Amino acid sequence: MATSPKASAEQIDARLVRKLADILTETGLTEIEVERDDLKIRVARQVTVTATVAAPAPATAAPAPAAPSAVDAAPAAPARKAGDAVNSPMVGTVYLQPQPGAPSFIKVGDTVQSGQTLMIIEAMKTMNPIPAPRAGKVVEILVADAQPVEFGEPLVIIE
Repeated sequence: MATSPKASAEQIDARLVRKLADILTETGLTEIEVERDDLKIRVARQVTVTATVAAPAPATAAPAPAAPSAVDAAPAAPARKAGDAVNSPMVGTVYLQPQPGAPSFIKVGDTVQSGQTLMIIEAMKTMNPIPAPRAGKVVEILVADAQPVEFGEPLVIIE
């Protein structure tokens, strides 16, 4: 039985889509788009990130107190809820302002609205705005301008 040109194009597209999905998995990207002639394929995946916050290690070594009451003492810095951190959705370089010399998108103490641009991440020569997931107050910016960031790395804390 002969295969129609349409059926063979669908087989090629399925292989291409699988290959693109493999590339997403291998590189940690969240989406990829390819164009060939009249064919345009965009593959994206939804990523759920959960953050685990660990207590910071002491800067200097100090003898551990022998008193059991030290275990009950409150930590020096309150632990953050995972929902407070805005995490990087990709690997790239973070920029805190839209262009060199321009004012920063946000500063500590600013009140932001849901969807407002907090910063941008350059990945593969593309500038990707990072929107605020919810309204709130910026309590801490955890990255510096032009700093490389990893997927899932906390960028900013919104209260």
